[in-house]
Amino acid sequence: MDKISTIITFCLYLAAMQVIGWIFYRRTKNLSDYILGGRTLDTWVIFLSAQASDMSGWLLLGLPGFAYMAGLEAGWIAIGLALGTYLNWKLVAKRLRIYTEIAGDSLTLPDYFENRFRDKSKVLRIVSAAFIVFFFMIYTASGFVAGAKLFNTVFGLSYEWALVIGVLVIISYTFLGGFMAVCWTDFFQGIMMFFAILIVPMIAIHTIGGVSTTIDSVKAVNPELLSMFTKNDGNRLSVVAILSLMAWGLGYFGQPHILARFMAIRSSDHIPRARVLAMVWVVVCLICAVIIGLIGVVYLKEPLADGKTETVFIAMVDALTHPLIGGMLLAAILAAIMSTADSQLLVTSSALTEDIYKAFLRRSANGMELVWVSRFAVILVALIAGFLAMSPKNSVLELVAYAWGGFGAAFGPLIIFSLFWKRMTRNGAIAGVIAGGLTVIIWRHLDGAIFELYELAPGFILGTLAIIVVSLIDKKPSTEILDEFDKAISKC
Repeated sequence: MDKISTIITFCLYLAAMQVIGWIFYRRTKNLSDYILGGRTLDTWVIFLSAQASDMSGWLLLGLPGFAYMAGLEAGWIAIGLALGTYLNWKLVAKRLRIYTEIAGDSLTLPDYFENRFRDKSKVLRIVSAAFIVFFFMIYTASGFVAGAKLFNTVFGLSYEWALVIGVLVIISYTFLGGFMAVCWTDFFQGIMMFFAILIVPMIAIHTIGGVSTTIDSVKAVNPELLSMFTKNDGNRLSVVAILSLMAWGLGYFGQPHILARFMAIRSSDHIPRARVLAMVWVVVCLICAVIIGLIGVVYLKEPLADGKTETVFIAMVDALTHPLIGGMLLAAILAAIMSTADSQLLVTSSALTEDIYKAFLRRSANGMELVWVSRFAVILVALIAGFLAMSPKNSVLELVAYAWGGFGAAFGPLIIFSLFWKRMTRNGAIAGVIAGGLTVIIWRHLDGAIFELYELAPGFILGTLAIIVVSLIDKKPSTEILDEFDKAISKC
């Protein structure tokens, strides 16, 4: 591909993102503006921002790469994620938007948990913030790895220099504009991702000779790739393996960067329409991501090496399109990477600022002081995540799986029970976060797979059990907490 055309396209795209960052830098007056945009987002911005920050670079790199190796086995992940997306919008979005405002106008999840359970000890806030910082370091590192692989493949830069460029780009507008800059860049990035992932397989199928010819070509390479019930070597997938892949959907209930969008929407009345739009976007993108991996098996002239399978989308863009159009499609990959990494940086810096700095170090800090602390926290988190991403051997999908599982297990049960079970107690919440989060960490580092089970599943189950058992043993919540619960739910 003509690198000059690609460089020009990238530069124009990046310049547009910096302009958005500068616009919202001038509009940011306090920490609420910087963290939640003053709760002013409308339907289109909130749904595109939520889904773009959700899917990240793994949608255009990790999932197609897995489908390239495993075929339609990857479809079980897509099904789990589609179900998880729907249930998150249906069950959590409206209640969380209402409850976080009633519970002391909470700006972050740890803030909400502390206010919801009247935790004056601040133990729940500390534990929650600690898990957010830990898992987001890993999650942000996955975005930086994806960016480094993009710049390395497209421009031939060394992995290290490609990583540095990606980190600097993402830091710049997140540092300046905060939540509103992140959401509005996500809005445009979500549009770019949608059309890129739709256009590439359509062009490829047309080039190959149509749908039936494409299917026959994949079948000729390996018919097992077209079965959702077998591995690419012909062995049948176990029920546990299928459930493990679908368990990705459980992760949605605990993702702070997605839940923050629900908290920031202007009114809960916008949520039903946003849910419909989000489902259309998600289903189309997931289907196309799997198709891209399958088509890559027959379209690419040279098979991708094991360490390069996550670049299948990049390789297909390079082979399919005019350099200028290719540059726009590759910019969509950068958009996917940036749309999640910026959200992760912002949520992590918010946890450090609101839940640690303000709560324990400077309770009297004013609005702009907290904004600047949050901005410098963005830099700190980015530098640490960049260090974690330094190895070229890092897999985007593996890093995302670790962080996604950690958030889903630590916070998923807590979010659901806090919104639906008035008998839940502070001690139950603490037990649930610790049990779910630690299970993921321990399970992840055990030698060998246990029953082929994704660590999110046992973490979610144990987190749920810990909440129920400890809450029932504990004394009932105060009348104040129960009345606030009834008030919040009555508005849903």
